[in-house]
Amino acid sequence: MWNSGGPTPAGWVRIRTVSVPVRLVDHRDVERALLSAGWTRCGAGDWAIALRSPDGRVAARISPFDPTGPYTAALYRQAGHTRQVPELFAHHRLAGGGDLQVMEWLRPVADGEAVGFHRAIATRAPEVADLVDVVRRIHERAQRELPWCGPLDHNPANVMRAADGRLVVADLFYADGPNLYATAATDPDLIVAKIPEAERRFMTEIPLAASGPWEPGAQDAMRAGLAEADARKAKA
Repeated sequence: MWNSGGPTPAGWVRIRTVSVPVRLVDHRDVERALLSAGWTRCGAGDWAIALRSPDGRVAARISPFDPTGPYTAALYRQAGHTRQVPELFAHHRLAGGGDLQVMEWLRPVADGEAVGFHRAIATRAPEVADLVDVVRRIHERAQRELPWCGPLDHNPANVMRAADGRLVVADLFYADGPNLYATAATDPDLIVAKIPEAERRFMTEIPLAASGPWEPGAQDAMRAGLAEADARKAKA
């Protein structure tokens, strides 16, 4: 970790007052660097954990494996003018298919308010029309480009409130986890054919904090099956 107040070295990214390398590091390296700089763990979902900056204004979403991360980052950037998505300060892909998003701190809202916001998105209500147009355009691209791309996520927990009081929606895109991981367990050769090893190296390390936990031995068995499938592909 580089904590100097000077220029950020090539291959590193500045996260508030901390610089961490991103070209050859994985999710564990980034988490370790931020924790050592005073960031604190503040949550976990199925795909990622969250850390909060020492001043409380910024959150880092760190995922070991998230194919939809670049599409989510694209949504935050392209829909930023609507002020209905989180402000994204940085996005970087990590070694092994991981994903790092650094954004403004958000707080939860009541379920009724969240459901109403999702309903407005689903019906393309006038107040969210610009946002919906960007969501649909990027989601259509994700569905074309990604194997196992899921539908839009209507989880009320994805609607949150920013420090300035506005409602925002986060994490609308996600991989179809149940089908993806069922395929990894039963047909690892198909996973190997569709997703390069460098983009799924840590797919067995997602937290599964919401729908899990992992069954005992499931991660080891999946890793072994994928390694054998990689070996078969290399020999083919």
